[in-house]
Amino acid sequence: MNNQADQQLPTIRLDQFLQLGQIVSSGGQAKHLIQNGQVTVNGEVETRRRRQLQPGDQVAVGDELLEVELES
Repeated sequence: MNNQADQQLPTIRLDQFLQLGQIVSSGGQAKHLIQNGQVTVNGEVETRRRRQLQPGDQVAVGDELLEVELES
């Protein structure tokens, strides 16, 4: 039996994604941007740096817009 609940999508934390996307160079910079409300996820301000992102989520910081693409 193949249950969708058993097949979890890959995720990444918001602060890690900002570093990998080269928006910031350190976790401290990511924390600052996120906690100051300068980051949106799917059009809504996100202040949780440990927010789990899934493939297809859109992250914006200023004029930069990135879409989450993760491999299983």
